Amino acid sequence: MAKAAPASVKKEIEELREKLRYHEYRYYVLDDPEISDAAYDRMMSRLKELEAAYPELVTPDSPTVRVGGAPREGFSTVRHARPMLSLDNAFSYDALREWDRRVRELSGQEKIGYVAEHKFDGLSISLQYEDGILSRGVTRGDGTTGEEVTPNAKAIRSIPLRVDAGILKKVKLPPDFEVRGEVMMTKKAFEALNREQERIGGKIFVNARNSAAGAVRVLDSSITAARRLDFFAYYLLVDGKVPFAKHSESLQALKQLRFRASDDWKLCAGIEAVVAYCEDWDAKREKLPYEIDGVVIKVNSVAIQNELGYTAKAPRWAIAYKYPARQETTVVNDIIVQVGRTGTLTPVAVLEPVQVGGVTVSRSTLHNMDEIERLGLQIGDTVLIERAGEVIPHVLKVVKEGKNRKPFRMPKHCPECGSTIHHVEGEVAYRCVNAACPAKRRESILHFAGRHAMNIDGLGDKIVDQLVDKGLVKDVADLYALKEDELAGLERMAEKSAQNLLEEIEASKKNSLARLIYALGIQFVGERTAQLLAEHFSSLEELAAAKEEQLEEVPEVGPKVAASIVEFFSEPANRQLIKKLRKAGVHPTAEKRVVKSQKLAGKSFVFTGSLANRSREEAGELVIQHGGKVSGSVSKKTDYVVVGTDPGSKYEKAKELGVTILTEGGFEKLLGL
Repeated sequence: MAKAAPASVKKEIEELREKLRYHEYRYYVLDDPEISDAAYDRMMSRLKELEAAYPELVTPDSPTVRVGGAPREGFSTVRHARPMLSLDNAFSYDALREWDRRVRELSGQEKIGYVAEHKFDGLSISLQYEDGILSRGVTRGDGTTGEEVTPNAKAIRSIPLRVDAGILKKVKLPPDFEVRGEVMMTKKAFEALNREQERIGGKIFVNARNSAAGAVRVLDSSITAARRLDFFAYYLLVDGKVPFAKHSESLQALKQLRFRASDDWKLCAGIEAVVAYCEDWDAKREKLPYEIDGVVIKVNSVAIQNELGYTAKAPRWAIAYKYPARQETTVVNDIIVQVGRTGTLTPVAVLEPVQVGGVTVSRSTLHNMDEIERLGLQIGDTVLIERAGEVIPHVLKVVKEGKNRKPFRMPKHCPECGSTIHHVEGEVAYRCVNAACPAKRRESILHFAGRHAMNIDGLGDKIVDQLVDKGLVKDVADLYALKEDELAGLERMAEKSAQNLLEEIEASKKNSLARLIYALGIQFVGERTAQLLAEHFSSLEELAAAKEEQLEEVPEVGPKVAASIVEFFSEPANRQLIKKLRKAGVHPTAEKRVVKSQKLAGKSFVFTGSLANRSREEAGELVIQHGGKVSGSVSKKTDYVVVGTDPGSKYEKAKELGVTILTEGGFEKLLGL
């Protein structure tokens, strides 16, 4: 029989949850954090540790249940308590005035008060709360029924898992209520997503709305969490009815309930004030951190809303004013290639200059070869382009094939450095893997000097920019040839600072082989893999000479990682760089791992979920110290799967294959800890 949790543990758990909820609100809703990420992580780790020890105390609203569990088999459908109807659209101010005339005529009012709000470009969703706890998240669907996406809703940090009873009482709301709003992705999160997709050679997303909508409708909530979505609330219901006399009061209540809601809505005394609001935000919307494609106008009085009612498809008391589409047609005069900071080649359309939304556009990214093939685009074609917030537009479609059109082919050599371009069959990306490529130079140096790489303190963005711009550093090996007078001549770099930086650079020569391997920036080789490679090979030269099959003998190194390592060292410029580093005195040898026993010899382990007493990396290190192997995936050859809290799909795979499953306690018992 399980031991009951002491009162002190229960109290600590409740205090941790309360603090974590508060700090999530400060960070994800107010954008005004009070503590560091590290402090937040320590609290979360402590809560996970306590919940792992006392699983009976885990609750549906605990901050630890944001993401967890295996991917679902499919979605169930849920009927909405009140239809989530789409809005009629107005594409001109005259159409808005005509709608206002109908509203006044039907309601018998001489003048109507409206609320004007941003029209978010995302996915509508309903959140249902029972006893103040999030119980269900449902997409809009067809308006009458939607898909239940509760685990994905929980993965969105700006959605409260619980609303405090004291706050509900203050707002005069019962504990059961419904909040509706929009799931969306900020411009910053969207750009970060595509940068990561570019880095891993994945699909490049065309717009934030599609990537947000796709992330809500996936069966694995960890994907939703990784997209860093936001939720903006704009509607409040109790038993399918609006609980306040005015829509503006609902918006104010949502903020009090600690939901993220726009601060930019406005009470408008008549339709001309609405038109002024639309014009004002059309000029300012570029500066918003997220995309809006128009303005939503609602009658403020709920009594008048109820009187006006609905058509078969939309409410009569609300309308969406859509900003004019920023689209134009133009000719693709050429397609050139740009090399990104990670070495990925991106095709760019050189356009016949055209005005789009008041800006002259002459270029548009085409993302990758897959996108060019999807569009059926060739040089000389006339295309439809759209500018939606960002300065650089995207090509929507080919509208007319050119008379003398010609196909585009990716170059075989890098346009920046002349190195051979690498492309793996089945992958989207074409890459230059030369670590000293001018296009990658700045990022390569910053990565090399990073805290987890060669740890050269003082070598930040502004210093690296100057070193590159002045031609003092063409590759990372040139760092070791820098002179004090060269550094002292840089902006913000006094003599003492120059001396300190040179000492840091010199000290980095003593770093481990693992740090050097990671610092080289080989694709798919992170800190953990670098450590494993350093323990298997005696030097950088030995690693560079290894064949794919030899690399795959290293724990956790699969075919994809092995191919990437071979690809990197097959580039002559990278082999030359290693020689330069050795000549500069950067030539660490492997630190051999201490083998404590062979009690796990021949046994293969996979870890999933969060462990309470150590990280998964530390647990893997213990396995290897006792003669075992660690793998990143579950197969019939796996001997043990060690499961922590919030295990992923590996747990389900282990059950399916009949692999022995261990708790953290069982793992420790196996090791005799």
